[in-house]
Amino acid sequence: MNLTGTPVLVLTIVLFGAALALAMAQWLGRGRLLGPARTVEGRRRPLRALSYLGTVLLCQFTAVAMVFVIVNDENQLYDTWGDLLGTASHVRAVPEPPKDEGLTGGPSGAPVAKVPQAFHAPDSDAVPRNVKQADLKGRLSGVDGEVLVWTPPQYDDPAFKDKTFPVVELLAGYPGSSSAWFGDDAMAVTKQLEPLMKAGQVTPFILVAPRVTLLGKTDSGCADIPGKVNAETWLSRDVPQMVVDNFRADATADRWAVSGYSAGAHCALRLALSHPNRYRAAVSMSGYNDPAGEPSSLTAKDPKLRESANPLNILTHATTPPNVALYVTGKRGDGLEDGLALQRAAKSPTTVTPFETSGPHLTSTWKPLVGPTFTWLTGIIPPR
Repeated sequence: MNLTGTPVLVLTIVLFGAALALAMAQWLGRGRLLGPARTVEGRRRPLRALSYLGTVLLCQFTAVAMVFVIVNDENQLYDTWGDLLGTASHVRAVPEPPKDEGLTGGPSGAPVAKVPQAFHAPDSDAVPRNVKQADLKGRLSGVDGEVLVWTPPQYDDPAFKDKTFPVVELLAGYPGSSSAWFGDDAMAVTKQLEPLMKAGQVTPFILVAPRVTLLGKTDSGCADIPGKVNAETWLSRDVPQMVVDNFRADATADRWAVSGYSAGAHCALRLALSHPNRYRAAVSMSGYNDPAGEPSSLTAKDPKLRESANPLNILTHATTPPNVALYVTGKRGDGLEDGLALQRAAKSPTTVTPFETSGPHLTSTWKPLVGPTFTWLTGIIPPR
């Protein structure tokens, strides 16, 4: 049973109600004791006290579980018990990735043979049924994980049967699940964008949400770290290759973008700045430059990685300013200053558009930004 969705929520509500009913029954039963029964009760008082204590603790436990499930549903933090307990590892192997030749490029730029991928309905019932799920085994990264893919309304329109479509990768924060972008209680990206795409106000993008939590209780920092994880290769190479192989996706970097919030925002900036041969634009919502913005990140624990993984350092040390457009949102003390620092450091053709927001570090703050950020993306990657 997944941790998100209606079944678990209903179960926790029922358990909490049952615990309250048990507590009331004990209290009312105690009040009815009269005469000799009260004398017997006096002899059993220690056991009765322990029983009351157990019931109180049960009420507290079920209440906390219910609140956790509600919060988890709203923010889509953990999909599975393995994610919650930190016991799930999605790293099969950590090979040395070959040289990056860009989208669809193999060694020396030779085309890569397409690999058909099986798809099925999403595991999480928080995800709309028109979203497909692939259980992808990363060929280059050694990472295994789910990838959710949604195609725009025009994709199945006969008038567009010969058209290719641009792509936006969607990255959740840490902890966070691939379903977070699609759930109504979280980002509701398809619910918000589908009518805008039908009306021609937003480019009909293919939306792709890969797994970002790969190492249980440790954030990968979306980096390739020898002997530990190839998260960057998973996100920027294996996932895009699967999309190009199985969908009518445009295979040019000018038609790809990446968007994320919190730790996913940090990753979005990193991927776009590090791979301008793969991405034209990136959206960062309440992200950060210094990897220490997420203390559990592997890249925050090593001084060299902390420096090399910092988007501001990547931008300032680039041999040639990357041809990428960045849209960075955040409030003061939560991403805005980092965006302004990137704007100051940017040189043409790099552009940085900061946008000040308010609100807590939650999906309730980022959800209303979906429409405006995709409107901005439409200006960078217009429909064809």
